[in-house]
Amino acid sequence: MTRKIIQTDQAPAPVGPYNQAVVASGAMMFVAGQIPLDPQTGELVGGDDVAMQTEQAIANLAAILAAGGASLAQVVKTSVFLKDMNDFAAMNAIYAQHFGDADAPARACVEVARLPKDVRVEIECIAVL
Repeated sequence: MTRKIIQTDQAPAPVGPYNQAVVASGAMMFVAGQIPLDPQTGELVGGDDVAMQTEQAIANLAAILAAGGASLAQVVKTSVFLKDMNDFAAMNAIYAQHFGDADAPARACVEVARLPKDVRVEIECIAVL
């Protein structure tokens, strides 16, 4: 199996010992969880608004996918982590704008006790190249 590391300054830099994404055998891209950080400033986007945070997290995913030669249309699986499941409807409304019903990826969504930088949402994905 071959591995290619994907790195772009159009999304926030990793805050730990991981990469933004890894392409495996040239066929699948595994994108690390993205939180709503502005890639230029490193600052949190959206305050406490989960819809705005979701929009930025997805924008960060899209930037990393693009750096690896893919797009949101090639995503086959996402995992969404919410600080509060009561935010599901607001997150889902933004998510649906980027992933259409007919070809939406498989998804898991769970509530977690805490996320990095105390954000309200984190999203990771797997794309087929």
